Amino acid sequence: MTTTSTQQGQRRQGFENSEGLRTLLTRLHAQGRGAWRADPEVTALMRHAAEKYAALAKKHGLDPWEAVSAAFDAMRAPSVRKADDPWAMVTRAVQVTCIAEERANGLLCSVHQARRPRFSVFHDAERFSDRENPLTDYHETFRITPFDDDDEEQADGFDGITSVESAVEDAIDLFTLMGWSSTSARGGVEYICSRLTDSASRQSAFEALRRDYPARALLDLPSASWLGMLRIVLGNPDPDLAHTDAGRGVLLRLLIGESLPALLNDDALLAEIVMVTPEHPSRWGRG
Repeated sequence: MTTTSTQQGQRRQGFENSEGLRTLLTRLHAQGRGAWRADPEVTALMRHAAEKYAALAKKHGLDPWEAVSAAFDAMRAPSVRKADDPWAMVTRAVQVTCIAEERANGLLCSVHQARRPRFSVFHDAERFSDRENPLTDYHETFRITPFDDDDEEQADGFDGITSVESAVEDAIDLFTLMGWSSTSARGGVEYICSRLTDSASRQSAFEALRRDYPARALLDLPSASWLGMLRIVLGNPDPDLAHTDAGRGVLLRLLIGESLPALLNDDALLAEIVMVTPEHPSRWGRG
């Protein structure tokens, strides 16, 4: 009985050093896949791995047997059997896997994704309620700056929904005063505003409306008149004109404090509205 216990102790002591581990792994590999299930020394090896990597697993918030699973995967790789120090290779593999497991738990993604730098660079997921100060109060992602600095100074008198409704009505009156029929002016401006509320920006609304052929047909507007109205109401999408009156558009100019009488003194704007009027003489005789 004593002799048997001594032999088992010597055998267990064998795989605790790198050459002993190499010998065991080489033998298991030669015996085939089933050897990992049938060989009694494998159980002792896995228990030793659990003890060896328990602290590492705990450091990353994992169960020791999760580290054993990573060690098992590493031990079956040919590179471990051929390495100068098999245990060093296994330890490094377990460490990398533990880090990936911890990152995956924090990022709420798979371990495979957590190993990739394009995912692992992000911080762990967190609830808004986890912080004393709500994340929405200070994080730049949730910061909205709808106007330029100059525009914000002019927007001190902005009065919510009432001002929006007033701006829409003034825009309709502007087109009507310049020769547009009340039906075309109201239908076009109100449709543009309804689509604007569903868009991320004025530029994206412009691009969507520019290709909205059913809307143009419904409003019975020529292509030049429809595009002209979009450009006048939403602003010219040219980046070089972003900080000009043409780039801001009539609706934004009204919202940031300009009045209808002030717009009626803008000769360039009035000329453009007249030029794109559906009833303008330049379009007489066209279908």
